[in-house]
Amino acid sequence: MQVEWKPFEREAMRLGAVHVCGVDEAGRGPLAGPVYAAAVILPPDVRIEGLNDSKKLTEKKREALFPVICETAASFSIAFADEKEIDAYNILQATYLAMRRAVEGLDVPADYALIDGNRMPPLVIAGETIIKGDAVCQSIAAASVLAKVSRDRFMLEMDAKYPQYGFSKHKGYGTKDHYAALREFGPSPIHRLTFLKKMH
Repeated sequence: MQVEWKPFEREAMRLGAVHVCGVDEAGRGPLAGPVYAAAVILPPDVRIEGLNDSKKLTEKKREALFPVICETAASFSIAFADEKEIDAYNILQATYLAMRRAVEGLDVPADYALIDGNRMPPLVIAGETIIKGDAVCQSIAAASVLAKVSRDRFMLEMDAKYPQYGFSKHKGYGTKDHYAALREFGPSPIHRLTFLKKMH
């Protein structure tokens, strides 16, 4: 079923914005790895077939959409804040940092940002938050796919480096197997130590 997108981008442009980017994150909850964010500027009136909130898509579908989004976008940027920054600043501030890096990394500078959720990160441009934005706003949905796929690919690389934790299966989330591996092997260099305090 094709999602019925609400024209948030068009409304922002009607009010004077020229380049509107959608922004979303992936990986706030896991015990390991960075939190990723992506910013995407889509050309006006473009429709990406099959696009949806990344959580509602299969891994195969997200991987198939990734190059389509990159080719269709007027500009896109993917950024992250790593586990050390998460431990230093807390997950909310690290998420804001990743979002800001993504917006500032666009090679077409955005002048308005549509942010998934209900909290506005401190950006140098104006914007608004949209609750469940990845289900109703196409550029946010595109950003959610880029962020999720990028993070999953990183965790697969980390699985090859630290195979004892099973990152390829759970992508760093706190599954029963993951906690068992942590108890047996202790944390890896990419674990978020502030997320493991509950284990002691």
